[in-house]
Amino acid sequence: MDKFVNKLNFDFQTNQKILNLISQIDLYKGKWNSIEKHENIYLKELRKIATIESIGSSTRIEGATLTDKEIEELLKNIKTSQLKTRDEQEVVGYYDTLEIIYENYENITLSENYIKQLHQNLLQHSDKDVRHRGQYKSLSNKVVASYPGGTQKVIFNTTEVHLVDNEMNGLISWTNKQFENKEIHPLIIVANLVYEFLSIHPFQDGNGRLSRLLTTMLLLQNDYKFIQYVSFENLIEKTKKEYYQVLMEGQKNRNKQNENISGWTLYFLDKLRVLTQRLDTKYDVFKSKGGYLNERQKEIKEYLKENQPLKISDLAIRFDNINVNTIKKDLQYMKREQVIVSVGKGKGTVYIIENKE
Repeated sequence: MDKFVNKLNFDFQTNQKILNLISQIDLYKGKWNSIEKHENIYLKELRKIATIESIGSSTRIEGATLTDKEIEELLKNIKTSQLKTRDEQEVVGYYDTLEIIYENYENITLSENYIKQLHQNLLQHSDKDVRHRGQYKSLSNKVVASYPGGTQKVIFNTTEVHLVDNEMNGLISWTNKQFENKEIHPLIIVANLVYEFLSIHPFQDGNGRLSRLLTTMLLLQNDYKFIQYVSFENLIEKTKKEYYQVLMEGQKNRNKQNENISGWTLYFLDKLRVLTQRLDTKYDVFKSKGGYLNERQKEIKEYLKENQPLKISDLAIRFDNINVNTIKKDLQYMKREQVIVSVGKGKGTVYIIENKE
């Protein structure tokens, strides 16, 4: 077990950088968790956008070609019997598994059995993966980077088949023990698990995608709730060259005394810090636009913009197909989200849109 601790004995300068990054991430974690307690409509929309980005990026990193727009259209009307291409099968499998994690992360135990179950779910629609899904690999595999145009490059060799059971058991046991002991910061523990998981590459296929799903699960379990609303996978896709480079730096001395994962750890933490900045910006943009409106509310807003000021009675005449109580609720919602402003009281109240755009 000491082999994991040895890899985490970083030099002074690296430790200072790590402490600085963790402090920034944890500061944002507290801020975001406070925002989430006062749940609002922005969160649902932010999570929807992040989910599409995560599915698209994580599958494209492994060679899929579907765009975010194509994925959004596919998920609007999923019919598993009609998933003809491998890309479509992988996308829906990733979506299903991500939703399982979002809905059940508090009740999921980090164990080999559950990791195998997540792998089974991830590849459940993939025709060519029927034989090996949910089971550790039976053939040697390598980490291969896929690039535009179809070119591939071997990044590093992985754990031999006969050693997988022992290494996975040791990794899961050590990780759970560290979470329980609380002597090492949870972000360092998560970063280490992801690196080790990718190094072992325990399954025949799907290891990269599953490592990113496990990242999300473990961050949620450690109260980093913001990870649902901004895509880590998207940032990895955009920095894919650096992602593979830091993994290779550690891997070149795999299982030697000088195996060094400081580059990977700093990459992992720095990208988390960037994610907090991204989410901050996205959230502010949503707020400045006055929240997320459904189609009916958008129509009311546009009519109000062109004909303001208007009373409820004016809107009731224009939108005679909408119940007046629904109109009142829509106006209250838009007022609360600062889309519109009310002037006056009682029956004399009129609604206007202040010029923010």
